[in-house]
Amino acid sequence: MRPVGRCWRAALVWARARGAALGTTAGRRRASGPSGELRGEPDKFGGVSVRLARGGALDRLDAAAFRSALRAAIHEWQSEGKIAVWLHIPILQSRFIAPAASLGFRFHHAESDSSTLTLWLGEGPSRLPVYATHQVGVAGAVFDESTRKILVVQDRNKMKNMWKFPGGLSEPGEDIGDTAVREVFEETGIKSEFRSLLSIRQQHSLPTAFGKSDMYIICRLQPHSFTINCCPQECLRCEWMDLVDLVRAGNTTPITSRVARLLLYGHREGFDKVDLTMEKLPAASTGLLYKLYHRELPEKCAL
Repeated sequence: MRPVGRCWRAALVWARARGAALGTTAGRRRASGPSGELRGEPDKFGGVSVRLARGGALDRLDAAAFRSALRAAIHEWQSEGKIAVWLHIPILQSRFIAPAASLGFRFHHAESDSSTLTLWLGEGPSRLPVYATHQVGVAGAVFDESTRKILVVQDRNKMKNMWKFPGGLSEPGEDIGDTAVREVFEETGIKSEFRSLLSIRQQHSLPTAFGKSDMYIICRLQPHSFTINCCPQECLRCEWMDLVDLVRAGNTTPITSRVARLLLYGHREGFDKVDLTMEKLPAASTGLLYKLYHRELPEKCAL
C-alpha cells in the first residue's frame, strides 16, 4: 500500500479540527459569483463537493462567467479552511471543464454521464486518494465432491480452446462469491453456492483492462444442479470433467491447472488445508458489514 493514505488521513484530521473552529455552516453557503448556483457540500474529510445540476442559471452561463464564479467560490472555500474541492460535471455541461482546468482542477475519474475533477487547496502536493486502478474478475470452480467432477468451459471467442473455470467481471457493489455464482449460472446454467476462496492473481498493465491492473479471484463453489445449459454466445464447450483429468490435461490455462491441483489436494487432505473462508464483521460505518476472507482459526486459539 502507498503511504499516501496515512498522509491523507492526517490531513483530514487537521482539516476537521480547523473546520470545527471555523464553524460547519459556512461550507453550505452559496458561493459568491454571477451564477449564485455553485454550492459546496462539506464532507467529513475537510473537503467540499460541488455537483453541477442542469437547469437554472448554470444553463445560461458561458465559460467565462462560470470561471469567474468558480474562482470566487475557491477563495471562499480557502478562507473556510477547506483542503480540497471535488467538482462533478455532467456530460451535457462539459463546456465547464476547460475553465475549471484553467483554475488548477484536474481529472480524477469519469462515469458514463459525468466527470469528476479535483483541486487540492491544502499545503504541499495533493494527498487526495487516486481513483480505482483495478478491475476484478471472478471465476467459479464448481466441484462435486461425491463424483470428483469439476465444471469447466472453453471460451468461444479465444484463439486457443483452453479449458478454464466459468467466470467474468464483478459488477459494482457485487460481492465476490455472488459474482462467481452469477457468472457460472449465466455461462453454464448450473446453480451453485459459494464455499471459499481458492486463489487470487494480480496482474498489471493488462490490455483488456485498459492498461490498468487486474485482480482475478477463483472461488470454490458447491453445485446445486448438474444439467448443463451452455450459453452459446459465451462458451464453445461446457462439461463436467474428472478432476484428475483436468490436472493432467495439457490444454488448460496455467492458473486452471494450479487451482485444479489445489482442489485435488483439498479433496484428499481436507479443504481446510486450501480454503480461505469468509466471515462477516461489523464495519466502521454504523449498520454495515464487510466480508473478511482467511483460513479458519482453531476453535481454541491460544491468545
